[in-house]
Amino acid sequence: MAIVVKVGPAATQKIVTLELDIRKSLSGDLMIFDHGDIDIVLSPGKNKIVAFPKEETNDLVYGAQNRLFAFLYKRGVVVAESIRAGAFFGSFEGSMEETPSADVSAPKMALINIANFITEERPYFENTEAIISMTDDELLEPDKADSTELGDVPQRAEQGSIRPSYVRDPYSLSYMYTLY
Repeated sequence: MAIVVKVGPAATQKIVTLELDIRKSLSGDLMIFDHGDIDIVLSPGKNKIVAFPKEETNDLVYGAQNRLFAFLYKRGVVVAESIRAGAFFGSFEGSMEETPSADVSAPKMALINIANFITEERPYFENTEAIISMTDDELLEPDKADSTELGDVPQRAEQGSIRPSYVRDPYSLSYMYTLY
């Protein structure tokens, strides 16, 4: 979805067009769903940016949240001291910088910088998704070199590392000899 953002004073306004998967909540928050690991919520009313994990919290999610807030901090959008864990499990939040004049809007600058961050990150999470998909394909449809047909494995009475005459004792982690 294309979003048009007007930045600067009325006389010298610049128009920026952003392509984002974005929705507006009932409270006026902007929810951005473009990133592969996190969802980003921009709250102009609370002057806050929150990053939520998409599905599960793991090292990839934490890394993406860390990179997002480092990116926003380096561009002067977020106050460094305000970056912390959010109220929702696995979320990060940070307060936006106060703007000295009415000509520059902090939420608009944050939105432009979030779009730049997602554009910069897109190759990273698309490659991650491709690797996961490739791994699934290798498991579900292996090559001829990595698989054998059902009848190609010769059958023997004793085969493998587990002997049928031994039963593992689950309580003492020792082996017990049984007769069949």
